[in-house]
Amino acid sequence: MDANATTPLLPEVFEAMRPFWMEHYGNASSIHQQGQQARGAVEQARTAVARFLHCLNSEIVFTSGGTESDNLALFGVLSNETEPAHLITTTIEHHAVLNAAESLEKNKVEVTFLECTPQGLIEPAALQAAIRPNTKLVSIMFANNETGVIQPIAELAAIAHAAGALFHTDAVQASGKLPLDLSADGLLKHVDLLTLSGHKIYAPKGIGVLFVRRNVRLAPMLHGGTHERQRRAGTENVACIVGLGKALELSSTWLASEAPGKLAALRDRFEQGILAQVEDTGVNGDSAPRVSNTSNLYFNHLEAEALVIALDLKGLSVSGGSACQSGAAEPSHVLTAMGLSPGRARASVRFSLSRLTTDEEIDEALKIIPTAVARLRELSPTWSRRESVAV
Repeated sequence: MDANATTPLLPEVFEAMRPFWMEHYGNASSIHQQGQQARGAVEQARTAVARFLHCLNSEIVFTSGGTESDNLALFGVLSNETEPAHLITTTIEHHAVLNAAESLEKNKVEVTFLECTPQGLIEPAALQAAIRPNTKLVSIMFANNETGVIQPIAELAAIAHAAGALFHTDAVQASGKLPLDLSADGLLKHVDLLTLSGHKIYAPKGIGVLFVRRNVRLAPMLHGGTHERQRRAGTENVACIVGLGKALELSSTWLASEAPGKLAALRDRFEQGILAQVEDTGVNGDSAPRVSNTSNLYFNHLEAEALVIALDLKGLSVSGGSACQSGAAEPSHVLTAMGLSPGRARASVRFSLSRLTTDEEIDEALKIIPTAVARLRELSPTWSRRESVAV
């Protein structure tokens, strides 16, 4: 139950990739037959990605993953500005955006970090108020990786465009869970740059995408060959690119079926089961729109890290927050930005289901978790005197 950290490689994806590790191992930039077989596979995958996003093939840039795509979006737009530029992002972004923004700030880019509501939402009015004449880029994630809260991206992007700024969204946790339509008539028609990551959508690790809308000028971060229309140098990772294309084809089929509704129902049954069995517990961001697989629960009077370990010993994998911040001493920056106290933030655990999660696994989780929570609370000094303690 930690699919937001990573997902398994689907068998169909592995089978699509298999020939390009052994038989068809050519360099996609070579002009001989082996090279052209690889080039054909890359372009076929690019078509699959473009079809999923409803965009042009030429607008797809293959990268090594979500972090590189986020960095390429921010640095690619802002690093070569000759006049003082302004970036707007939020306090609840993934660290791939937050740390990139802080680095740009050290290099004379003005940065505004928008605060969220207690439900984890960015209000359009807050973005409108933050816009300046020199605002060049707005970067706001589509679905939060810790809470699953979905932002009003269409409205936010429209505000940025009306002010003459470009708009980037980190859609790593939205991809494969929500339709992503970048066409002229689509919900995301005002989005100029969009990030995807393969290992969140049942493709391999080490592959990602940055959508770059036509006519957006992007300075490369890597310098070398002319790969990816001179936007990302480096020999293409053919097998993983093929895997990503196949995974997105499967995602399109999944999204068009009844499966997303069934996954949401499974998540809701899990939440209701926990709330019915465990007292002094709640859902972070419960009244905001969320992706169908994610539940962030707080269990007062215990430490999330201890619960994560206890559940792991019972064969249940969960997370105290972003996998990228695992082991961090500080409470989740997302939850504290939502106004949770440090104690409640440290008592919060993320459960994220995958397409492969079954009813039987939910039943088992609903047996394991209440018992583990009860045992840990017995060791908590605040649990025995909880009636007089304000959490």
